Amino acid sequence: MADVIFFDLDGTLVDHRGAVFETIGRIVRDAPDATAPPEELAALWWTLEARHMREYLAGGCSFAEHHRRRLRSFLPALGEPVPEDPGLLDAWIAERYLAVFEESWRCYPDVRPCLEALKRLARGPRLAVLTNGDPGQQRAKLARFGLLEYFEAVLTPTELGASKPAAYAAACRWMRTDPARAVNVGDMLESDVNAAALAGLTGIWLDRGVDFVTGGPSPTADATVRRIERLTDLPGHLPRTDT
Repeated sequence: MADVIFFDLDGTLVDHRGAVFETIGRIVRDAPDATAPPEELAALWWTLEARHMREYLAGGCSFAEHHRRRLRSFLPALGEPVPEDPGLLDAWIAERYLAVFEESWRCYPDVRPCLEALKRLARGPRLAVLTNGDPGQQRAKLARFGLLEYFEAVLTPTELGASKPAAYAAACRWMRTDPARAVNVGDMLESDVNAAALAGLTGIWLDRGVDFVTGGPSPTADATVRRIERLTDLPGHLPRTDT
């Protein structure tokens, strides 16, 4: 049995994409001067999120600044002026985005049954969350759904000093385990599965039937990829490892 299982968070435990599109849709519907329909502006916000999140993960800006950069590009499409004062941008994010976004969080229904099944395994693995997200926000998601108690650690770039894929080696050191005895489970084929395998872990792809980035159909995986469609299938797909 594996020593440690790392779980991705967004798209694996919590429906991040759904929450973002629901939030922006509500914001746009309340904006009388919006320049495009809600679905188009939600797609724009999603694109901006990916762009500026990469800048944050590369160390180019703080988490708060990545939100500001996103908003500076988005407000003209919403038909609103762009404040020069960073404090006003922060207030917009807090009052109009984050308040609605947090209400829109949804935990996938297969999460808790999976974690309970793993907890019942004899000599079962230790569990940790490995995510590129902000530590405060990611812990808040887990706390909202009563999931923190299942995990020995919640690991982000703040704790590890690196984001995925470099974070895999650091996460194994943090959990005092060898990569060969660790599993990473996530919904993104390249960054959660293939990159984990390159780092020496076993990657297991949670194929929820939708591409997290594009919202289109899932990518096609090599036949060698360990693939599950529900987290409740995970216990039966764990690799056997030598003790």
